[in-house]
Amino acid sequence: MNSTMRSAALALSALLALGVNAGASAQQANMTFFVTSAGPGKGADLDGLAGADRLCQQLAQAVGAGSHTWHAYLSTQGADGQTAINARDRIGRGPWQNSKGVTIAKDVDELHGANNLTKQTALTEKGDVVNGRGDTPNKHDALTGSQPDGKAFPPGEDRTCHNWTSSTQGAAMVGHTDRTGLRDDDVSKSWNSSHPSRGPDGGCSQADLRSTGGDGLFYCFAAN
Repeated sequence: MNSTMRSAALALSALLALGVNAGASAQQANMTFFVTSAGPGKGADLDGLAGADRLCQQLAQAVGAGSHTWHAYLSTQGADGQTAINARDRIGRGPWQNSKGVTIAKDVDELHGANNLTKQTALTEKGDVVNGRGDTPNKHDALTGSQPDGKAFPPGEDRTCHNWTSSTQGAAMVGHTDRTGLRDDDVSKSWNSSHPSRGPDGGCSQADLRSTGGDGLFYCFAAN
């Protein structure tokens, strides 16, 4: 291949790469749902709902989807005079699609019913599949603090690591991003309400979350 042909080939490759990247960016700009590619690194201490929402917004902004208003799919429990907040009430009306343009639910009712959330569709903002059961390390536990219908747990037994402010004592209800668990039952297959966190540090540390198959990840939805 002479120098002219080599230059033309390189130019064509560059143009094709730009086209692919532009296509991916356009899809991500239209993304309205993702699993966080990383948590803040403090276990279930997310600096409350505001901190979790802020991380959703930052991750979305980094891939060109910052024009939406992003909220974390997290519930809080009533405590210290504060009323409970339901995750299902924070995420808008839908529909929601992942970074590849695949719809995961058309509205709130479908999201909490026969949705299209699977290991292949519950992607990060970068378009990556989240490690699930059988992968090393397993990261399929998504923090939700929610019951299967997306509502908060009643006051009393902690299911939100003190409303997302604790990295030591407490527990957080998690769901499985890959819809797979230790048993073949609805709880193990639940995307938002599978089991509470636990561990030697008290249940809410990064090490505790990792010990049961998580990494402090959670779901983000475009609320507008």
